[in-house]
Amino acid sequence: MPVIRTQFTLRLDPINHAKIKKIAAAESRTMTNMIEYLIKKEITRYENENGEIAVTDDDIYLA
Repeated sequence: MPVIRTQFTLRLDPINHAKIKKIAAAESRTMTNMIEYLIKKEITRYENENGEIAVTDDDIYLA
């Protein structure tokens, strides 16, 4: 079964872009994969501190 991904535009300032690019290279990841990893890591941290974020089908498919 294929993985469904949502595509969107992300604007970064040049310094953060360069830093993430260097981190991704050091971790042998693509920029996209590194950004996705960092987002997942931050969501986990947030949920550990504040509780699970409830997501409904409407949140997913009407975004």
